[in-house]
Amino acid sequence: MKLEQLPLGPLQTNCYLIANSQNSCLIVDPGEEGDKLISFIENKQWKPQAILLTHCHFDHIGAVDIIRDKYKIPVYVHEKEADWLLDPALNGSQNFFAGTVRLKPADKTLTGEGMLTIGDFTLEVLETPGHSPGSVSYYFKDLELVFSGDALFQGSIGRTDLYGGNHQQLIESIHKKLLVLPENTVVLPGHGPATTIQREMDSNPFLNGFFN
Repeated sequence: MKLEQLPLGPLQTNCYLIANSQNSCLIVDPGEEGDKLISFIENKQWKPQAILLTHCHFDHIGAVDIIRDKYKIPVYVHEKEADWLLDPALNGSQNFFAGTVRLKPADKTLTGEGMLTIGDFTLEVLETPGHSPGSVSYYFKDLELVFSGDALFQGSIGRTDLYGGNHQQLIESIHKKLLVLPENTVVLPGHGPATTIQREMDSNPFLNGFFN
């Protein structure tokens, strides 16, 4: 497998591309700069299969339609945030001077946790709400990595002061869904550098109260 991290837009939101030996790829959170993302994909000669959204804040979804229209691929989102793609008040774009982000409806809605197969890719959907109601993480067991969106960062956690945020729910999500993964699991967050489950268990100041 090949993995690429592309920070996009003014908030440097991490978009991830994961490709297999057949050059098929999945795109996680195409937040902005759609033309730049397309140029990267074309240069790699990769074949996108789907867009996976960890949640629907504007900085994670801004390039969804340009990528979806270019490659004719489905967009996956949790059902609790399906309406957010269409509503600038919910996705926050109208509140952050980011321009109005109003997209077409999602093609696939995730209704809970479980295994998900897209082409040759198999992954597990973990519900990790708290940063937002429909936040999910995508866990690739065989690759020992998880895309955590804005739930868990290196040395930090997601903010919970936006619409639908809940601090206690976020802490519980991280503790019950992410920190139970194998300690060597690589955590690929929505912003900033990668980390590991072990590192966050050992040193994340927002979480170490669970281990004292």
